Amino acid sequence: MQSPSTEEPARQSAWQWDGEADGGAHEAADVIGGGGDGPRPSRRRLLIGAGVLAAGGAAWAFGRTGADRTTPSPGPSRPPGPPPTALSGPQPVWTYRGPEPMTPERLVAPPKRPVFLSRAGLQVVDPATGSASRLVVVDPPESRSWPSDLSTRSKVLLGPEHAFTTAFEGHLDARHLTDPSADWSLPLPDGLQPGPELTGYADGVLYGFSWGGYREDGQIESRLFALRVADRSLLWSVRSGRIEQPVAPAVAGGRVACVRSLGNRAELVVRDTADGRELWTGPGDEDLRWCTAGPDRVYVPDGGGGVRALGSDGGRAWTHSPARGESWRAMPPVPDGPRVYVPRDDGLVTGHEAATGAVQWTCRLPFLLDRRSHPVLAGTTLFVPGPAVGGVCAVDTATGRLLWTFRDSGPGKDVWTVAADADRLYAGHDDVLHALPLH
Repeated sequence: MQSPSTEEPARQSAWQWDGEADGGAHEAADVIGGGGDGPRPSRRRLLIGAGVLAAGGAAWAFGRTGADRTTPSPGPSRPPGPPPTALSGPQPVWTYRGPEPMTPERLVAPPKRPVFLSRAGLQVVDPATGSASRLVVVDPPESRSWPSDLSTRSKVLLGPEHAFTTAFEGHLDARHLTDPSADWSLPLPDGLQPGPELTGYADGVLYGFSWGGYREDGQIESRLFALRVADRSLLWSVRSGRIEQPVAPAVAGGRVACVRSLGNRAELVVRDTADGRELWTGPGDEDLRWCTAGPDRVYVPDGGGGVRALGSDGGRAWTHSPARGESWRAMPPVPDGPRVYVPRDDGLVTGHEAATGAVQWTCRLPFLLDRRSHPVLAGTTLFVPGPAVGGVCAVDTATGRLLWTFRDSGPGKDVWTVAADADRLYAGHDDVLHALPLH
């Protein structure tokens, strides 16, 4: 797990050109203090646009009804490992141990419930007990019809009730998190094939893009789209003459922020969520690695390691950059109404007034951060994940005071990932997921 809960994209719509995880062997899962096991199939999907992105109103009908999905078969169990011991911080309500390391980079946005995504699929975990419930298989069967360098595993976008994925041939698959009978699949129009990708969810609408082929001058095109989940209808689809994808569907006034590739640099594009038309463009820069949207601000890198805030009309509101002699890089900010929190790779978090950029407080963390660290806001607390040995920090958003740091004794090499619902924080790394009380 790892941004906009899928129901709060304004807070978690950070975007990066990230790599994909690869596969390996699978085993059944153990639950420490909760019980449970899980099946272990593996499914692959193919995406022709993966190689491209790493470098830089048709008739609708119900498609596959589930008959083409592989039914998981039980896997061999293994003796449970020793429960990790909390070295500091709150006592976990429960701890879930998965069959293999998580692959949180495949989640488009952090969930609002405990899930464990690995090569075997998306394991839904009971929030109360930590026991495994449904295993949602999100990858299609392996295919040998495409070169291995074009093979990748599905990105998974979580909505309030479904896990959404797309298939290379142009299907949108919605798998219910608890009720298999509520699964559905939809063929996308020809203009959105091949290789459609989902990039965001807001107010019941899915946003995404597909590879649109080549222009006469050799430039790669894309097509952006918005689809309403309630009636499974296409709201709009627009053509872009460059590689472009929606990344932050939460700008004030019904606007979606997109990033468009310009070859050796990129630019911010803001579109109307009602029809997809282009409203304005922001600064183009080779450093446009992420974009985050707040209620009336869009946050992008400033090109010098800092963060630039843009108004809802595209005007520059403020910039927070390294001072002379400082060396740090801002990471995707976390908007919070009238405030915004900026994590930095040097282990400092700063709280700012969203309107002016004035620094209200700073908090020094006991570890450094990297691009895989995605903080989550829950109530009046900002939870910042660090490396496996560093743990997770809780920061009071009113004062910037470090409330606690949670660590466990389990070995690991991945950074921590965090997600939250109304009652608990779900913090995990490698093959372990803890539920911590919020109050």
